[in-house]
Amino acid sequence: MNNRTRIVNDPADLVPLLRVFKSDAHKKVFSSLLNGWRTEDELREMLQEDIYYSLDMLQRTGLVETKWRMPEQGNTPQIEYHTSYSKLRADFQCSISDICDLIRIAITDDEMLRDVADAMEFEVRNGNSSVQNLSRTLNQSPTFLRGIAKRSQNLLVKGHRFELAKR
Repeated sequence: MNNRTRIVNDPADLVPLLRVFKSDAHKKVFSSLLNGWRTEDELREMLQEDIYYSLDMLQRTGLVETKWRMPEQGNTPQIEYHTSYSKLRADFQCSISDICDLIRIAITDDEMLRDVADAMEFEVRNGNSSVQNLSRTLNQSPTFLRGIAKRSQNLLVKGHRFELAKR
């Protein structure tokens, strides 16, 4: 078992964690990887379900790591997966209002959140990438916007600014 601890200093970093673990499928895949390295085929056989999307989500949130498994002579190498962290330490302070917003961002599929994410992407494409400037432009708190960006597949948080994710 991996004994590394993930340290969360920014409350917005909770959003992807809550998004991942609200799904039973993602939780099962994560739990299966806690005790050893497994390939995608081994996981699929063990869990009897499609695990591609779960592995993708866990990788994007940094919760699993990969390496190549060297095969027997004549076979092709396979990627195997293992958890990156087995513990979490949260070290931040924020208002109750901000944590409520972050939990709502993490657990809902609200259309309003999509509208804010689209507006953020539009602003970033047009050069307005500062967290503070976007906060004023969109009339939302910086923590709320960072949470939306952490949830989005198209936005990245880089210090005090946002960037578009490269595909």
